[in-house]
Amino acid sequence: MSVSVDLAHGGRWTSLRVEGREWLWFRDDPARFSPGSEFVDAGGLEECCPTVRGEPDHGAVWSRPWSASGVVTPDFELRRAFRPVGDAVEVDYRLSASPGYRFVWAAHALLDVSTDARLVAPAGTPTRLYDPVRTVEWPAGLDRLGPDDGTALGAILACSSVRVVDGSSLRFRVEADGQPTSVALWRNLRGWPAGDPYRSIGVEPMLGRVFDRAEGDTAVVPDSGTCEWRLTVSA
Repeated sequence: MSVSVDLAHGGRWTSLRVEGREWLWFRDDPARFSPGSEFVDAGGLEECCPTVRGEPDHGAVWSRPWSASGVVTPDFELRRAFRPVGDAVEVDYRLSASPGYRFVWAAHALLDVSTDARLVAPAGTPTRLYDPVRTVEWPAGLDRLGPDDGTALGAILACSSVRVVDGSSLRFRVEADGQPTSVALWRNLRGWPAGDPYRSIGVEPMLGRVFDRAEGDTAVVPDSGTCEWRLTVSA
């Protein structure tokens, strides 16, 4: 497994390759490369922190240049370190901020998968759907990632690990002692945006169990002033 990143453009992952297969989806959008531009789906894997929805849109770190070790904002410092482990990659994160600081972090991965792809998670996992907000039990008909049917929805699964199956498979797992973990699903089957819809599938390991940190159920920086977690991506 190999990973490439673009430090100048928000530390975004520009490649996630396993045995010759590129798992990340991309689309051309020059707006993403204009300073101060609004967030649009350009693909890859974006680091979203301290929120996904809300202000600032998709967080404060995707729009800043990173150093090799991380990024600094007015409210917090986020560090990450990659480590290959066999057929997996582990990414260790460390956020430093004032004790009590509340945040959401998401590895906003947009995946290049076919209409036969499935998302595998523990049956019965509480799953929060949005627009309107309601809770169902996984899979609730959401595990199939195609065929395209003109719908789009966001969901958050209250579990720490999922697997994407599309011929081969890819597993995401997030671990964080004492913090709420989850995995978000963006299931856009050519239902968004209105007028010019396209297909995009997001599988997003998270700290917190909401898209907007204003909703509550977020990660919280402890008295030590630091919060640490690990993302593992494995074949």
